[in-house]
Amino acid sequence: MRGVLAALDTGSRAAALMLGGVTLGLAGVVMATSWTTGDVATWAQRVFGATFIALCTGLIFTSIFCWLRLRQTGVKVWLEAGLQSATGVATLALTYTLLGISLGVGSLATQELAPETVRVVIRELTENFSLAFLTTVVGLPVSAILRTLLLVTNAKIQTQQRAPVHEFQDVGA
Repeated sequence: MRGVLAALDTGSRAAALMLGGVTLGLAGVVMATSWTTGDVATWAQRVFGATFIALCTGLIFTSIFCWLRLRQTGVKVWLEAGLQSATGVATLALTYTLLGISLGVGSLATQELAPETVRVVIRELTENFSLAFLTTVVGLPVSAILRTLLLVTNAKIQTQQRAPVHEFQDVGA
Protein backbone atom coordinates (compact mmCIF):
# COMPACT_ATOMS: atom_id res chain seq x y z
CA MET A 1 0.00 0.00 0.00
CA ARG A 2 2.87 2.34 0.81
CA GLY A 3 4.30 1.80 -2.68
CA VAL A 4 1.00 2.70 -4.32
CA LEU A 5 0.73 5.88 -2.26
CA ALA A 6 4.31 6.82 -3.12
CA ALA A 7 3.61 6.27 -6.83
CA LEU A 8 0.43 8.36 -6.65
CA ASP A 9 2.29 11.12 -4.82
CA THR A 10 5.07 11.10 -7.40
CA GLY A 11 2.55 11.02 -10.24
CA SER A 12 0.72 14.06 -8.92
CA ARG A 13 4.03 15.91 -8.49
CA ALA A 14 5.08 15.00 -12.03
CA ALA A 15 1.72 16.19 -13.38
CA ALA A 16 2.06 19.46 -11.45
CA LEU A 17 5.57 20.04 -12.81
CA MET A 18 4.41 19.30 -16.36
CA LEU A 19 1.38 21.56 -16.12
CA GLY A 20 3.52 24.31 -14.60
CA GLY A 21 6.02 24.00 -17.44
CA VAL A 22 3.26 24.10 -20.05
CA THR A 23 1.74 27.15 -18.36
CA LEU A 24 5.06 28.99 -18.30
CA GLY A 25 5.78 28.07 -21.92
CA LEU A 26 2.31 29.15 -23.00
CA ALA A 27 2.66 32.43 -21.11
CA GLY A 28 6.00 33.05 -22.83
CA VAL A 29 4.54 32.45 -26.28
CA VAL A 30 1.51 34.66 -25.57
CA MET A 31 3.76 37.47 -24.30
CA ALA A 32 6.16 37.15 -27.26
CA THR A 33 3.41 37.08 -29.91
CA SER A 34 0.01 38.61 -30.43
CA TRP A 35 -1.65 35.20 -30.16
CA THR A 36 -4.13 34.15 -27.51
CA THR A 37 -3.85 30.87 -25.66
CA GLY A 38 -6.55 29.47 -27.95
CA ASP A 39 -4.54 30.49 -31.01
CA VAL A 40 -1.47 28.71 -29.65
CA ALA A 41 -3.45 25.56 -28.88
CA THR A 42 -5.08 25.57 -32.34
CA TRP A 43 -1.71 26.08 -34.03
CA ALA A 44 -0.09 23.28 -32.01
CA GLN A 45 -2.96 20.92 -32.82
CA ARG A 46 -2.77 21.77 -36.53
CA VAL A 47 1.03 21.57 -36.84
CA PHE A 48 1.89 18.70 -34.49
CA GLY A 49 -1.33 16.70 -34.43
CA ALA A 50 -3.01 15.00 -31.51
CA THR A 51 -0.97 11.81 -31.79
CA PHE A 52 2.42 13.50 -31.53
CA ILE A 53 1.25 15.70 -28.67
CA ALA A 54 -0.20 12.73 -26.75
CA LEU A 55 2.83 10.48 -27.24
CA CYS A 56 5.31 13.25 -26.45
CA THR A 57 3.35 14.27 -23.35
CA GLY A 58 3.33 10.67 -22.13
CA LEU A 59 7.08 10.31 -22.60
CA ILE A 60 7.82 13.64 -20.92
CA PHE A 61 5.56 12.72 -18.00
CA THR A 62 7.35 9.38 -17.66
CA SER A 63 10.77 11.08 -17.64
CA ILE A 64 9.68 13.56 -14.99
CA PHE A 65 8.12 10.77 -12.92
CA CYS A 66 11.38 8.79 -13.09
CA TRP A 67 13.41 11.88 -12.19
CA LEU A 68 11.28 12.45 -9.10
CA ARG A 69 11.55 8.78 -8.08
CA LEU A 70 15.33 8.92 -8.62
CA ARG A 71 15.52 11.92 -6.31
CA GLN A 72 13.36 10.18 -3.69
CA THR A 73 14.96 6.74 -3.75
CA GLY A 74 18.37 7.04 -5.43
CA VAL A 75 17.67 3.70 -7.15
CA LYS A 76 19.43 3.43 -10.51
CA VAL A 77 16.48 1.76 -12.25
CA TRP A 78 14.67 5.13 -12.21
CA LEU A 79 17.65 6.72 -13.96
CA GLU A 80 17.59 4.06 -16.66
CA ALA A 81 13.83 4.26 -17.16
CA GLY A 82 13.94 8.05 -17.28
CA LEU A 83 16.78 8.05 -19.81
CA GLN A 84 14.87 5.59 -21.99
CA SER A 85 11.76 7.76 -22.00
CA ALA A 86 13.84 10.92 -22.65
CA THR A 87 15.47 9.14 -25.58
CA GLY A 88 11.97 8.16 -26.67
CA VAL A 89 11.13 11.86 -27.02
CA ALA A 90 14.05 12.31 -29.44
CA THR A 91 13.13 9.14 -31.33
CA LEU A 92 9.51 10.28 -31.62
CA ALA A 93 10.60 13.70 -32.88
CA LEU A 94 12.89 12.21 -35.51
CA THR A 95 10.24 9.67 -36.55
CA TYR A 96 7.72 12.47 -37.10
CA THR A 97 10.38 14.41 -39.01
CA LEU A 98 10.79 11.51 -41.40
CA LEU A 99 7.02 11.09 -41.57
CA GLY A 100 6.53 14.75 -42.50
CA ILE A 101 9.21 14.59 -45.19
CA SER A 102 7.70 11.36 -46.55
CA LEU A 103 4.24 12.90 -46.65
CA GLY A 104 5.63 15.95 -48.44
CA VAL A 105 7.48 13.93 -51.04
CA GLY A 106 4.50 11.62 -51.41
CA SER A 107 2.20 14.56 -52.06
CA LEU A 108 4.49 15.67 -54.88
CA ALA A 109 4.28 12.26 -56.50
CA THR A 110 0.49 12.22 -56.58
CA GLN A 111 -0.09 15.71 -57.99
CA GLU A 112 0.47 17.05 -61.43
CA LEU A 113 2.72 20.08 -61.53
CA ALA A 114 1.37 22.81 -63.75
CA PRO A 115 1.47 26.60 -63.46
CA GLU A 116 -2.11 26.55 -62.12
CA THR A 117 -1.43 23.91 -59.42
CA VAL A 118 2.01 25.01 -58.19
CA ARG A 119 0.59 27.20 -55.41
CA VAL A 120 -1.57 24.37 -54.00
CA VAL A 121 1.26 21.82 -54.27
CA ILE A 122 3.72 24.13 -52.49
CA ARG A 123 1.20 24.89 -49.73
CA GLU A 124 0.69 21.18 -49.04
CA LEU A 125 4.43 20.53 -49.21
CA THR A 126 5.24 23.28 -46.71
CA GLU A 127 2.55 22.04 -44.29
CA ASN A 128 4.11 18.58 -44.29
CA PHE A 129 7.64 19.97 -43.93
CA SER A 130 6.42 22.21 -41.09
CA LEU A 131 5.35 19.07 -39.21
CA ALA A 132 8.68 17.49 -40.06
CA PHE A 133 10.97 20.18 -38.80
CA LEU A 134 8.97 21.53 -35.87
CA THR A 135 8.77 18.12 -34.23
CA THR A 136 12.57 18.02 -34.32
CA VAL A 137 12.91 21.62 -33.14
CA VAL A 138 10.72 20.83 -30.12
CA GLY A 139 11.59 17.19 -29.44
CA LEU A 140 15.39 17.24 -29.47
CA PRO A 141 15.85 20.10 -26.98
CA VAL A 142 13.18 18.67 -24.67
CA SER A 143 14.93 15.30 -24.80
CA ALA A 144 18.29 16.92 -24.06
CA ILE A 145 16.86 18.84 -21.11
CA LEU A 146 15.28 15.69 -19.64
CA ARG A 147 18.47 13.64 -20.10
CA THR A 148 20.55 16.39 -18.49
CA LEU A 149 18.16 16.63 -15.55
CA LEU A 150 18.36 12.89 -14.96
CA LEU A 151 22.12 12.56 -15.39
CA VAL A 152 23.01 15.57 -13.23
CA THR A 153 20.64 14.41 -10.50
CA ASN A 154 22.19 10.95 -10.60
CA ALA A 155 25.71 12.42 -10.42
CA LYS A 156 24.67 14.47 -7.40
CA ILE A 157 23.23 11.40 -5.70
CA GLN A 158 26.38 9.38 -6.45
CA THR A 159 28.58 12.16 -5.05
CA GLN A 160 26.51 12.40 -1.89
CA GLN A 161 26.65 8.65 -1.35
CA ARG A 162 30.46 8.64 -1.61
CA ALA A 163 31.03 11.72 0.55
CA PRO A 164 32.15 11.06 4.11
CA VAL A 165 29.63 11.88 6.77
CA HIS A 166 30.73 14.74 9.04
CA GLU A 167 29.32 15.35 12.44
CA PHE A 168 28.70 18.97 13.14
CA GLN A 169 28.63 20.30 16.65
CA ASP A 170 26.53 23.22 17.65
CA VAL A 171 29.05 25.94 18.45
CA GLY A 172 26.53 27.99 20.42
CA ALA A 173 25.77 25.18 22.88
